[in-house]
Amino acid sequence: MTLSAEEYHEHLRATSQRAGFSFDEVVLPREMIASIGGLRFRYLDWGSEGLRPVLFLHGGALTAHTWDLCCLALRDSFHCIALDQRGHGDSDWAPDADYSIAAQREDIKGFVDELGLPRFVLVGMSMGAINALAFAIHHTQRLSALVLIDAGPEVRRPGSRRIRDFVNGGAEPETLDAIIARALAFNPRRDPTILRRSLMHNLRRQSDDTWVWKYDRKRFQQMDREAHAAERRGLADGLAEITCPTLVVRGAESDVFHEEDAERLVQRLPDGRYVTIPGAGHTVQGDNPRDLAAALREFLG
Repeated sequence: MTLSAEEYHEHLRATSQRAGFSFDEVVLPREMIASIGGLRFRYLDWGSEGLRPVLFLHGGALTAHTWDLCCLALRDSFHCIALDQRGHGDSDWAPDADYSIAAQREDIKGFVDELGLPRFVLVGMSMGAINALAFAIHHTQRLSALVLIDAGPEVRRPGSRRIRDFVNGGAEPETLDAIIARALAFNPRRDPTILRRSLMHNLRRQSDDTWVWKYDRKRFQQMDREAHAAERRGLADGLAEITCPTLVVRGAESDVFHEEDAERLVQRLPDGRYVTIPGAGHTVQGDNPRDLAAALREFLG
C-alpha cells in the first residue's frame, strides 16, 4: 500500500464524509495473505469475525480497496473481506497469463476453502461479478446470497470498449497528474482531490517519480476475446443452478449494463431481484457507495 496508515485513515475519513456516511469510528482493515494454487493472494479483512461473512470481488484493473467504504459501512453487521484477484493489486500475476473465468472461479473456491468460510455472501462487480456468477453456478450450496453488480453474461461492446481503451492506455509509466487527468476524463463523477489519494492503492511509484498501474496488462492485451466472450456467454446456461437469493445491481448511468440486461438476468434466476443505484455509472461502489451499501443491507436483511 502506497499510503501510510495515517494517510489511509485520513483518506477514509474524508471520502466517507463526502459520500454522505457518518461513522462513529473509522477503522483500517488488516492486510492478509493467502496462498492458493501456487499463487499469493492479498486480501483485506475488516474484522467483525463471527458475523455473517461477505466476500467482495473487484472489477478489472481495480483492487480490493474499491470496496473500502462499503466494508466500513457494513462491518457493524457483517464480516467483510475484500480480495485482490489474480493479476491485480498486491496479489500475484498468473505466470502463464491464465485469466480465464474458470481459473478465477477456482481461485475463489481455493480462497474460501483456505479461510474455512461457512456459507457466505458473495458480492462481485464487473469482472468480479462474472467470476462470482461462475462460482455460484458450480458451488451454489456454499452461498447464502449472491450480489452481481453491473455485469451479466452478455456484453455491451461500446461501453466495454470504452473501459478497455482506458485500462490499455498509459502502457508506459506516467506522471500522477497525467493519470488523474485521464481518470477524470473517463469518469468525471469523481472528486480530483479524493481521486489522487484513492489512486495510490492502484499505482506503484517508480524511481523516476512516474507511476505504473497494479494490474497485469496481459489480462487485457493477450486475452483471446472470442474465447472469453464464449466462456462468459456460456454462463447463461447455468443460471438455473443458482438457488440462493440473488441481487442484480445496476448503475443508473451505466453504459456497460443496460436496464433490459438486468431485467433479463433477473428473469432467468430462480430467486432474483433487481435494484438500480442512482448517480452511479459502471463503478457503482465508487460512484455511490452510500446507496449501494444501503441496498446490500436491505437485501441481506
